Amino acid sequence: MKIRITSAYTGLAVLFSILFMGASPVCAQTDSINNKVFADTTSIVTSGDSTIIEAEIIDETVPKQAAQSSVDQVIEQRLKVLQNKVPLVYNAKIKGFIDYFSVRNARYAMIMERRKRIYFPMFEEILKSQGVPEEIKYLAIVESGLNAKAVSPAGAAGLWQFMTFTGKEFGLKQDDLLDERLDPEKATVAACRYLTVLYNTFKDWELALASYNCGPGNVRRAIRKSGYKETFWQIYDYLPKETRSYVPQFVALTYIMNHMGDHGIVADSIEYPIAFDTIFVNQYFDMFTFSDVLNICTDDMRKLNPALKKGVLSGAYPYKIRVPVDKMAQFYLNRIDILDACSKEVPRENVSSSPVRAVTSSSSSSSGAPASTQKVYYTVKNGDALGTIASKYHVTVTDIKRWNKLSSSTIRVGQRLIIYKKVSATASRISTSDTVKSPAASTVPKSAPSVYYVKNGDSLWTISQKFPGLTVEKIKKLNGLTSNSIKVGQKLILN
Repeated sequence: MKIRITSAYTGLAVLFSILFMGASPVCAQTDSINNKVFADTTSIVTSGDSTIIEAEIIDETVPKQAAQSSVDQVIEQRLKVLQNKVPLVYNAKIKGFIDYFSVRNARYAMIMERRKRIYFPMFEEILKSQGVPEEIKYLAIVESGLNAKAVSPAGAAGLWQFMTFTGKEFGLKQDDLLDERLDPEKATVAACRYLTVLYNTFKDWELALASYNCGPGNVRRAIRKSGYKETFWQIYDYLPKETRSYVPQFVALTYIMNHMGDHGIVADSIEYPIAFDTIFVNQYFDMFTFSDVLNICTDDMRKLNPALKKGVLSGAYPYKIRVPVDKMAQFYLNRIDILDACSKEVPRENVSSSPVRAVTSSSSSSSGAPASTQKVYYTVKNGDALGTIASKYHVTVTDIKRWNKLSSSTIRVGQRLIIYKKVSATASRISTSDTVKSPAASTVPKSAPSVYYVKNGDSLWTISQKFPGLTVEKIKKLNGLTSNSIKVGQKLILN
């Protein structure tokens, strides 16, 4: 669909405004970091998109002029109603972006409508506590498309697209295992603090937003070049091209997110946040082991804890882990044993969703032989989830879904799944030369022995996890134990 402009003067004004807008994606601050880019289905809309220009320069017949003027008046009035502390002016530049997001790229607005319930309640709570205008929540749409793992080509990361240096300046830890720029709550608090500093510097929210994009130094330079003008639109021509489109995009998306239905845009589905509670850990912590023992889907734990780059914590400092709320009771019943199990370092070579290779030269077994993959079949049992199966074989849920062409994480009891299990080359040769054992023989669990002697590092929980059908309560009942305390060398009856 083409948008037709009724007035040649208006069309030319919009054309020139769009031509002078930058074509590079919006991102905050200026710094660089070599970081992995997480794939996402949406992209940040750039201000110099040619479809906007094409839409704006098409002439319309005179009879439509009055109708178009009426539409402009309605939009202008709606913006006045929406305006709180951040000015929401209406002009040809902002009109161009409203037309773009409501017509040419309505799908982008639809996706934001789908995602907003995951983050907006948290944004609103933090913005209020930090004394920042509530409408600033729409800035995260401009910055990241509400993608917590978004990383720009320049290295800006997270919902609020912090660069490395600026993130550290506002308290966001970053190391090989953790990147708090990806933590939705901590990054939002940091963004509020940074925006407050910028507002206190310029005493103007439009200039604060412009500074968030290009840095306060560039805004001061534009003010100086303009003859010390005081507003965004007065210094507009002296700002970097990217920043000229940044504030108009914010205004346009603020409007669209509140009047989507008036433009016939309806979300095809709605995403809701995973209900969670939190636990504090100050030790080495393996998220995959935690997911395994509590039967939590690994993908859910990743979504709740996106700042854990590799799924583990070193224990160098305390950290708050988000856990699905329905698993908290089970965690507290076995808290000590579960944390003890998660404190053990487990070599994990397949924590990413990279394709499995037939031979991986970079990994080796204890004998030094190169590792390869073996195709096995796993039959889904009652209580299984893709996350627990993935943890068992040290692969990812994404791997299992790809190998079995699954479109969702739903599985059923009795379903047969293909798993590519990593084994040493020596073990692979032994397995393939054995005509008696089946490919899935290695997946058969061993039964519990009659007697077990406690070893160093054992707990009732870890012992129960070694044998199927064994629980902490069963061990205590068989041995007349009244507490979970055991000692090395102690004899335990297991069946």
